[in-house]
Amino acid sequence: MFNSNPKSEMVLEDGSVFPGYSFGSKISVSGEVVFNTGMVGYPESLTDPSYRGQILVFTYPLIGNYGVPGYEYEDNLLKYFESERIQVKGIIIADYSERYSHWNAKKSLSTWLKEHDIPGIYGIDTRELTKKLRKKGTMLGKVICNNKKIQLVNPNRKNLMEEVSIKEPILYKKGRKKIILVDCGAKNNIIRAFLRRNFTVMRVPWDYDFLSEDADGIIISNGPGDPKKCRQTIKNVKEALQNNIPILGICLGSQILALATGANTYKLKYGHRGHNQPCIESGTKRCYITSQNHGYAVDSETLPEDWREWFYNNNDGTNEGIIHISKPFFGTQFHPEASPGPDDTEFLFDMFVRSIK
Repeated sequence: MFNSNPKSEMVLEDGSVFPGYSFGSKISVSGEVVFNTGMVGYPESLTDPSYRGQILVFTYPLIGNYGVPGYEYEDNLLKYFESERIQVKGIIIADYSERYSHWNAKKSLSTWLKEHDIPGIYGIDTRELTKKLRKKGTMLGKVICNNKKIQLVNPNRKNLMEEVSIKEPILYKKGRKKIILVDCGAKNNIIRAFLRRNFTVMRVPWDYDFLSEDADGIIISNGPGDPKKCRQTIKNVKEALQNNIPILGICLGSQILALATGANTYKLKYGHRGHNQPCIESGTKRCYITSQNHGYAVDSETLPEDWREWFYNNNDGTNEGIIHISKPFFGTQFHPEASPGPDDTEFLFDMFVRSIK
């Protein structure tokens, strides 16, 4: 580890201070401090819109060792990233690898962070920090660089979906069948997954009135923050449930789907973020290892009689999916599209495709 960079520190709302060294942009920021247990995939994770407003702690000790790929496009989407920019407020790591090595790397992680004006800290005991977050729960915090003092800001008080959603509809033309993707902070790989299946995807803003659009299926995407702030989306989905058009909710989308049925959601103590979350399919002994990034969950006890819990988390028993008993409506709390993480549950996209007439 090189220590020629200026000193920086991570300060939590309980007063805890974690000193380290600065890399990336030399600025001070505030946000919600969360941790990710994934061992790889930092370019995908950092561009995941679900992390909007958060300071991300990587529990894997070495980050930056394979650099960052270039901005190449395929099907009008960035090929190696999940959105057009870095979405996190800042990153916290134990050891930063300045010397990267990978056939596809075009720049260092620090250079990439500077391009997007995102600060990072290395040299921190991320194990101790993660244990604190697991014990006390997710906390607000701030990255202090160059002794520039700032106030704590709670990003969950804002409508984060509005910040990350597109402003105007975008059409990704492929096959004859068309899917509406309600963009609450959608990851690019959701779109890629359906383009590979020869579907045309119409991506619309989070509050777009998609009910008048001609479509064969509806997907409600992942995204950041409290699902209850997606009031217009919830209203639109509630109306869409009156029809038999297939609906799939992913992560935040599953929570929105549940709220549209009249069920409730709540904030988890520290959330699920990583690529190794075990999920059990209800009524079976089958366990799937899944990719996840969420801080809220559906209260299964509040689901209406014609809905049931589809999956649950084997670590803490919280809801990981919901399904209607007779209609083609279902949602998963985990990410079938992965990116990063295992793609063991991508078969759920095929299940959604089969439900389309």
